[in-house]
Amino acid sequence: MAAKKKVAVVAGVGPGNGAALTRRFAAAGDAVAMLARTRKSLDPLEGEIDGVRGFECDVASPESVAQAFARIRADLGSVDTLIYNAGSGVFADVETITPEQFEQSWRVNAYGALLFAREVIPDMKARRSGSIVFIGATASRCGGPRSAAFAPAKAAQRSLAESMARSLWPAGIHVALIIVDGVIDLPWTRQRMPDKPESFFIKPSGVAETAFNLTCQDASAWSFEVEARPFAESW
Repeated sequence: MAAKKKVAVVAGVGPGNGAALTRRFAAAGDAVAMLARTRKSLDPLEGEIDGVRGFECDVASPESVAQAFARIRADLGSVDTLIYNAGSGVFADVETITPEQFEQSWRVNAYGALLFAREVIPDMKARRSGSIVFIGATASRCGGPRSAAFAPAKAAQRSLAESMARSLWPAGIHVALIIVDGVIDLPWTRQRMPDKPESFFIKPSGVAETAFNLTCQDASAWSFEVEARPFAESW
């Protein structure tokens, strides 16, 4: 009998990191479940990449998350790898951000991360193996003037990831966080910053490679937090 494919879940699939993460894990031979709020981002990738399946999911809704994972387990099997790439990009200062925007940012970045983790932990603990990788941001360490919603949400995500790592590493589950420090190379970021050189941008494929490498680390030398930034970024 053929060995069962590993199952990777990529939450928050769009044209940038999400698509690159999907391609990287599919290239490794994994069955990849892609999750996004609508099928707009999912259908092109399903048609392009063998072995990937798209599932609509609102990451901030417990019911939607539970339904999506029930379908994933029924169609693909238990999950070996979770990459939580979902993120809310509301940017405003403390005087202009609305309470609703603040709450929604927290729900997508932190609350959704908890919902997803709780769906995969039981099977991973039973196997004593698995990887959970969060795609974080520099804002989790440093709140800028216009990140009154984004920074607290990403800080909550980082704290959740650290708590999970301390709890779950002894159970054989590698929890890790990638701090993305820079601007992701996307058509719309290029349009907004036409004068920036190639070296200014972070390639989504580079973030995906970092995430994949984290899932391959030896348990005797696991990383919790790694940074992904272009060499020209000031830090």
